[in-house]
Amino acid sequence: MKMSKVYKANIWGREGCRTTRSSLAKSVSRTITTMDSNGLSLKGSLPLLLLLVPNLLLCKSVASLPVCPSGAANCQVSLRDLFDRAVILSHYIHNLSSEMFNEFDKRYAQGKGFFTKTINSCHTSSLPTPDDKEQAQQTKHEDLLNLVLTVLRSWNDPLYHLVAEMRGLQEAPDTILSRAIEIEEQNKQLLEGMEKIVGQVQPGVKENEVYSVWSGLPSLQIADEDSRLFAFYNLLHCLRRDSNKIDNYLKLLKCRLIYNDNC
Repeated sequence: MKMSKVYKANIWGREGCRTTRSSLAKSVSRTITTMDSNGLSLKGSLPLLLLLVPNLLLCKSVASLPVCPSGAANCQVSLRDLFDRAVILSHYIHNLSSEMFNEFDKRYAQGKGFFTKTINSCHTSSLPTPDDKEQAQQTKHEDLLNLVLTVLRSWNDPLYHLVAEMRGLQEAPDTILSRAIEIEEQNKQLLEGMEKIVGQVQPGVKENEVYSVWSGLPSLQIADEDSRLFAFYNLLHCLRRDSNKIDNYLKLLKCRLIYNDNC
């Protein structure tokens, strides 16, 4: 399943979504037309379609946002537009991570008691994150922005290895693997967008590329099947948790910085 051109389309620039919509439409068309005159089943292509359509809708939402006047030179995307795109993307990532966790839980974790072992077991647990909405509202926006960057960077390595190791997971459904691939690429997209946002909110401030180191690769490769499945389960649980935090932080930041908390 070759989808790199779709996944890597850029939504942060003036022309990004025009290219994305074209690529997505062509991919959907190619997938649908694989049916031959005998009525070949689309079952094998269904995971692709399930991911392509949300991407198309995402880009449609992004493309509807005003960006630059026609013919403007050296045009910079506004902070409001960047936040609109970031919030759409973070929500999309969280939805995908929730769906992937739920499907993995139903398929591999029933009756194994995995959930009780996941308390404070995320590699990002040591990061000083607000415990609730009230604490988040009291946190300086500079600190929240840097926290979002840190969490996103902390997931680059585990997401890469999650995709690589999941390919070897016994009877792993295409839908789980497809979502993992999509989340890995969209996490990079969101990180790129957040760097642009920070560049506008804190111009001239040099960033420290801080992140929480993940050391869970051996657990994803362990021979014991139950231990390996728990490692996957725990990683997906942490991903769902962190993607939810990022989604909430971005909505709060957008409200504060774009609407002066009047939302």
